[in-house]
Amino acid sequence: MKPFRQIITLVGLVAAFTAKAGEPPAAEGKGTASQTVAAELQPLQGTWEGAAVGDKSLAKITVTITGHSLHFHRDAKFWFETTITLPPGTDPQQLHATIKDCPPPSGDSIGKVVVAIFKINDGVLTLATGDPETPPKSFEATENSGVTFYELRKVQTRKENAQPPIDK
Repeated sequence: MKPFRQIITLVGLVAAFTAKAGEPPAAEGKGTASQTVAAELQPLQGTWEGAAVGDKSLAKITVTITGHSLHFHRDAKFWFETTITLPPGTDPQQLHATIKDCPPPSGDSIGKVVVAIFKINDGVLTLATGDPETPPKSFEATENSGVTFYELRKVQTRKENAQPPIDK
């Protein structure tokens, strides 16, 4: 039953991330509130790699966030395209991911919203998700709490690693 819970949690998380993938960023042509949301999304932008905490298989998880789009990928049979929003005033900070696409047979997950909490400390993005529609209350959880934690580190792209040519 535990693997099923993790799959449902992941589906929800991914769904939330991909729901708004086709929409323009909220900050374009909008007021201060939308610009604040855009600023809050900045630290999440990029590609993150890691694993589910406690996963003995150490299956690599890759999360790529571009604008309001989040792509969650574990393997060819377990991935999600989502659109994300960050509701203001939540503590801990929440992330709502609406599933836009996923592999079969999870097609009934499209349109579902996964609610997670997240934090970034010392270059590590921690995502915590439990029931697909109800976020965990904190980052403290017991073994049987039903909360799944993902710890991910940002991956530098080749472009970020490139050094300018040295003139002689």
